[in-house]
Amino acid sequence: MALQNRLETLVAVFGGSGFLGRHVVRALAKCGYRVRVAVRRPELAGHLQPMGRVGQIHAVQANLRYPESVKAATRDADVVINLVGILFERGRQRFDAVMTAGAQTVAQAAKAVAAPLIHVSAIGADENSTSHYARAKAQAERLVLSAHDRAVIVRPSIIFGSEDDFFNRFAALARMSPALPLVGGGLTRMQPVFAGDVAEAIAKAVDGDLRPGATYELGGPDVRTFKELMQFVLATTQRRRVLIPVPFTLMKLQALVLQFLPKPPITPDQVELLKRDNIVSEDAKRDGRTLEGIGITPESIDAIVPTYLWRFRKTGQFNSHTA
Repeated sequence: MALQNRLETLVAVFGGSGFLGRHVVRALAKCGYRVRVAVRRPELAGHLQPMGRVGQIHAVQANLRYPESVKAATRDADVVINLVGILFERGRQRFDAVMTAGAQTVAQAAKAVAAPLIHVSAIGADENSTSHYARAKAQAERLVLSAHDRAVIVRPSIIFGSEDDFFNRFAALARMSPALPLVGGGLTRMQPVFAGDVAEAIAKAVDGDLRPGATYELGGPDVRTFKELMQFVLATTQRRRVLIPVPFTLMKLQALVLQFLPKPPITPDQVELLKRDNIVSEDAKRDGRTLEGIGITPESIDAIVPTYLWRFRKTGQFNSHTA
């Protein structure tokens, strides 16, 4: 898309103040788009404005449970992006309400203003899954495409970055605990993807470089088991901890208690998610519906994660052998 057209293009981003949202807003601003960030608490989204020029980024109030607020947020939008998602249920924040019904509401609003839609789902979305999260993601995809058949679906694997909820979570646990659990023996395979790469892919979708109606699966350059990722966390934070295999059944029993913590380290539903690999499918690779397929060379965890996990080391940014 030509620069002049980008300067005239308004992109409405639902969930733009979250972890992935910050990267997406930054990528869109860098491309020159005008960005309307639709969030529940716009007064808490001021940190996004310095990512662009004066007036380029602004926040508006929207709640996916209230269709009228969603319609107002998409008014005059040229492109709509839905990033809204939750990792666990709490209070009124339920998977079905936020990620399924909410996604349908955004899709209908985008269709009403004839705006292309980019909907962010997740690898592992499956209506037959034993995980409520995975079922809700899959149902959302179906409802989105039913309401807006030319929507682009983006399915990232586990997303990493300086504020991620995966590497930071286990690095913090390793700082306090003498052991780390290997859920299900730690054999589940994952393909962590850098938030900046996902944001770049979404920006390409806004440019029109991704096929309407297609589903893209985004993973990093390396496939590693859960055990290998825990070993990586320990090596990066320079800590020695025992890795204890925990059967899924026992881990789920522990998660039944842990889920009630303000920010649970794991929930029973997340245990169910860990029963299946979280990697890019062969079909997506074959069809070019991957980062590499759209011309993006993905960053590795080795290149990015140590730049922020150093704070969990005993000596911080200093080498323990020389400090």
